[in-house]
Amino acid sequence: LGNGLIISAIACSHHLHTPMFFFLLSLALSDLGSICTTVPKAMHNSLWDTRNISYTGCAAQLFFFLFFISAEFFLLTIMCYDRYVSICKPLHYGTLLGSQACAHMAAAAWASGFLNALIHTANTFSLPLCHGHVLGQFFCEIPQILKLSCSNLYLRELELLAFSFCLGFGCFVFIVFSYVQIFRAVLRIPSVQGRHKAFSTCLPHLGVLSLFLSTATFSDLKPRSMSSPSLDLSVSVLYSVVPPTLNPLIYSLRNQELKLRRTIVLRTAFPNIEN
Repeated sequence: LGNGLIISAIACSHHLHTPMFFFLLSLALSDLGSICTTVPKAMHNSLWDTRNISYTGCAAQLFFFLFFISAEFFLLTIMCYDRYVSICKPLHYGTLLGSQACAHMAAAAWASGFLNALIHTANTFSLPLCHGHVLGQFFCEIPQILKLSCSNLYLRELELLAFSFCLGFGCFVFIVFSYVQIFRAVLRIPSVQGRHKAFSTCLPHLGVLSLFLSTATFSDLKPRSMSSPSLDLSVSVLYSVVPPTLNPLIYSLRNQELKLRRTIVLRTAFPNIEN
């Protein structure tokens, strides 16, 4: 609901057609996509007391989840760059983040997510499965599928995972470095209220990113001896459900203009809604 309101508010308001809100719209789309890929199927299985998913459905679920979650992380990196330029290089903002540059960066994020998802899905489902067909998870994810493989080729997938997370960690280092520069600029703001507002927005963003990267890395690269159903479930929820749920709160609650437009969208759709 939160991501849907953000998408509607930005799409319906010409005042929000700026680089920051353009990237926020893309982030909301990726969050909505990743949630819709896993949670509805899990809810269906729970309500109908079934655990079945077809082989093709499992492959499609894995592909789309990796696609949206990878694009989300790249988009978060771009959004951090947008904040860095707007705060630290405001005079160059129009040059560095023009409409064409924003479109190219967003397209690169989505294309990178697509390529990453395609490589991992094709490689994972090329492995022979000989240890049954039961996944100990509420959605299809790579570590659970690798447990069913009886081929040494799964080491190739682990190498791809390690490379992907090295790339993700590089993005995270860039984000942290950018925020260090942002914090240095924010500390020069004479207003205590202005500094508090900047810190209260940036720190939750870093917290959610750290949670996503650490839990996803632990889930995919932990030794098999540490695996247990309850631990696997908890870790998967932390990186697949929590970040897409928290992002709308972090990016919209402290944005007064977006809150106003979101309220207008709500009241238009539901005329009898209370404040």
